[in-house]
Amino acid sequence: MSLFRKIFGSSNDASDDDNQSEFNNIPSSFSLLPVDEKFTYNFKKNGGKFIYCEDLGEVKEQFLNILEENDWFECEAMCIEPKLFSMLDENKLQYKDVENPKFLFATCENLIAEEGSVLFSSNQIKQHKPNDLPVNIVILAKTSQIIESKSDGLRGIKKNYDKDYPNNITTIKYFEKAKDEDFLQYGSVAKNLYLLLLEDL
Repeated sequence: MSLFRKIFGSSNDASDDDNQSEFNNIPSSFSLLPVDEKFTYNFKKNGGKFIYCEDLGEVKEQFLNILEENDWFECEAMCIEPKLFSMLDENKLQYKDVENPKFLFATCENLIAEEGSVLFSSNQIKQHKPNDLPVNIVILAKTSQIIESKSDGLRGIKKNYDKDYPNNITTIKYFEKAKDEDFLQYGSVAKNLYLLLLEDL
């Protein structure tokens, strides 16, 4: 049974509140945790919404649930990756020459365990800065994209893109507005982020 299935159960089994209780306290041996558990803990601590999917059929089902939850049907979405267009077409979402997108639909370069963040490049967001992106973001990623640190991510990008090296490499880390002012978040804008995590290991 998958680690994510053990932690979160089926997407229909438990509410997000139940899942949250799994991570209320930092484990005493946190640094020794496997990279996927560390990412899951930090991502949820940052306010991200995590949806584990075993196959592409479940990804499509959960994407539809996100649209229903937010009433995003027949709206505009920001998406620059052709491999994702079919999911938008299936749900009658506009993504060409849009002026007021309700959400960004994208993949990512990696998921960073040490800080629970999502690593992007120009391949997903062109030259947009995080503050210029829609407040709502839906990310489709794979379990094999979870890595320990940003430096691992940068090495991976260098290895994966031998010649056509992407630019505008950035992370998004905060997924809900801080309750108290935190100088670490200064200059960053919180995003309402859903992660559709597809099992591929």
